Amino acid sequence: MLRFQHSEYLWALTLLLVLQLAFLGVSWWKRRSIRRIGDPALVEKLFAGYSRKLFVFKFLLIFLAFFFGVLGLANLQKGSRMEKITRKGVDVVIALDVSKSMLANDIQPDRLTRAKQLISKLMDKLDNDRVGLVVFAGNAYLQMPLTIDYSAAKMYLSTVSPEMIPTQGTAIGQAIQVSDEAFNKKERKHKALVVISDGEDHDETALQKTRTAFDNGVVTNTIGIGSVAGSPLPDPETGGYKKDREGNTVISKLNENELKGIAAAGKGIYQHLDNNTDDVVNTLVSKIDSMEQKEFGENVFTDYNSYFQYFLGICLALLLIEFFIPEVRLPREPRETTVA
Repeated sequence: MLRFQHSEYLWALTLLLVLQLAFLGVSWWKRRSIRRIGDPALVEKLFAGYSRKLFVFKFLLIFLAFFFGVLGLANLQKGSRMEKITRKGVDVVIALDVSKSMLANDIQPDRLTRAKQLISKLMDKLDNDRVGLVVFAGNAYLQMPLTIDYSAAKMYLSTVSPEMIPTQGTAIGQAIQVSDEAFNKKERKHKALVVISDGEDHDETALQKTRTAFDNGVVTNTIGIGSVAGSPLPDPETGGYKKDREGNTVISKLNENELKGIAAAGKGIYQHLDNNTDDVVNTLVSKIDSMEQKEFGENVFTDYNSYFQYFLGICLALLLIEFFIPEVRLPREPRETTVA
């Protein structure tokens, strides 16, 4: 099994695009400057030894060095020893609302970002519990099945955005059904569901799906995010706020009644998430820890071989090669001629 020990460093690879754009910008600036001076062919002759090929080659070396350097920092590892570990915990599925109403900023910086921060803190508090992730808007999808790999779970969480589900709405009922199906069907306990939503659109099937899930052993907790007074939704296309067909500003309001009803039907708890996430996380963890836990064994890698040194070695070698390559072509020495 291959993995990156510090997978968060891989985001630095996006800087390669910035590096490429910088190279194109400098190349464009150089060509423009030469054209301003005069005829490009004549002007380039004035710069003795200038080589565009060397300029491109040196940039390519820096580009590759940065790439391998980031891989080295992320530390590619391969599992070397597998052991069966017995754990005690519960299965926790988190259903996250990713509809565009979650972009409202009545909670800073916005509802979705604050919800993702809460989930990340919740994962930090969970020890031996397996965690899964369901995302929903107008439809619901299992984004990540149950796992104890919290690093992978956080990677999945970081990719969540409203664009991943084109159908808008708040299909909480479908999210609860998909979450119920993600659990082990043979068990009737050790299951906790956490629904995080503004509950804006009323879902008539939500209570029925919650009761069905409870019959299957799922305790459903809900977290309401947003304000009851509501907040306008930002419109990225206009830079202002979204408006309806009549030209009125769209206001997104938290529907606490629906979320409280779901929590009651699922024998769980309801909490309102404001700018303080720690209290919500601690209360939720206490609720999960109070549930009956199960023992389960899993084969996991306990030892890993690291290969960061190879990537960093390649990075250093490329930088040294780039350093010793001259920026200009060295002049050729004239050949000696002999006179008979």
